[in-house]
Amino acid sequence: MAKDIQPVNSPDAYLEKFNRFEHEIGQPKWLLPMRKAGLARFIEVGMPTLNHEDWRFTNTAAIASIPFNPSFDSGASIQAEELNGLVFAKQPGSRLVFVNGHFAPKLSLVRNLTEGAKVGSLAGALATDSGFLAKHLGKYATTADNGFSALNQAFFLDGGFVHVPAGQVVEEPIQFIYVSTAGQVGATIHPRNLVIAEANSSVTILESYVTLGGAGYFTNAVTELFVGDNARLEFVKFQDEATDAFHMASFHGEFGRASNVNVHSFALGAKLSRNNIRTKLAGEGLECVLNGLYLTRGEQLADHHMIVEHAQANCASHEYFNGILDDKSKGVFHGRILVREVAQKTDAKQTNKNLLLSDNATADTKPQLEIYADDVKCTHGATIGQLNKESIFYLQTRGIGPEAARRMLVHAFAGEIIERIQQESAREELDKVVWDRLEGHPGLAQ
Repeated sequence: MAKDIQPVNSPDAYLEKFNRFEHEIGQPKWLLPMRKAGLARFIEVGMPTLNHEDWRFTNTAAIASIPFNPSFDSGASIQAEELNGLVFAKQPGSRLVFVNGHFAPKLSLVRNLTEGAKVGSLAGALATDSGFLAKHLGKYATTADNGFSALNQAFFLDGGFVHVPAGQVVEEPIQFIYVSTAGQVGATIHPRNLVIAEANSSVTILESYVTLGGAGYFTNAVTELFVGDNARLEFVKFQDEATDAFHMASFHGEFGRASNVNVHSFALGAKLSRNNIRTKLAGEGLECVLNGLYLTRGEQLADHHMIVEHAQANCASHEYFNGILDDKSKGVFHGRILVREVAQKTDAKQTNKNLLLSDNATADTKPQLEIYADDVKCTHGATIGQLNKESIFYLQTRGIGPEAARRMLVHAFAGEIIERIQQESAREELDKVVWDRLEGHPGLAQ
């Protein structure tokens, strides 16, 4: 077998491709050791298998079996008009566009920023703000138990970078748009995002992963967030990759005292997708909402795995994840609320609901509480089921046909998640996108 198409699970495949970083000119001195540590950790732990407790419902063998071809060059150019039909295309504010993981300055726009705020590509920031990035990059994302994060640490090239100084408010949302056109099986894209919102600041990030004809590629993304004391941040992620693509993402956040953080995940695309979300509530009196919706059909699998660590007292966290599953698709939810001994007066809630539109769809859910404090209020629950026949009958008695009744109930189920988005124009747009997508589910008409 040729060296450039060695199986992804062969260490030589990674070592050979990594050689380019050891000779790369211009990268900060501190970055290469960080990359080497990521590669060493990945080779040590490898890709997870069904024998790993945290992965026993999600089989990554399909990713391990494709060639490892990191996209060192974008390999394509797209026109600005091609972005017009994408989600969030009409949103105001700044946008950073990446094509096959590479920053596209001609398609990007930065405007209406508050004083001192910085928005740009991570690669550009490494060249101009290396000292600042050295204090934050890689400090929040863990690689000890996540081989995919370790792989990203070794091979990332670019991504979105936002720094909002203390006391500053960015009024308009900032977009990270990742567009894939990769047609090579095993083409691997490693986006790396870093968002720093200092004390008393405010910012909204809209992140989207979409395709313009790519196929068989693998996106392996890592996002790191730091939110300072009394800061506010809303982060909305929309994933609609190609139907035969793979999407792995790790989201790591550390939040300060009295901050307010809302993170939303919408998973509609990809053959196999997983969001690893880990947040550390590091200051007292903060509030964090993690909110998500996954829509699957065919043989798609969408997985959300999260750990919310309450590391200080008087914090509130609320997790709401709904799944709508059709055909032979599968949804996975694994959430753990971890309450440290010092975290008294914790208020934590975790809810996962799954709606099966087909007898062949499946859902695996595992909500967990791990509590070491004794003065807390923590709840968790999960449901898996089909549409309630009594609810359908009730609507029929009001003159609504059975198909319309089913659609109303499913839209309401999705709306529970969508309505929690605070940014109004993004909320309205996602509501329309989800509505249109649900209309195409044959299970609604049955």
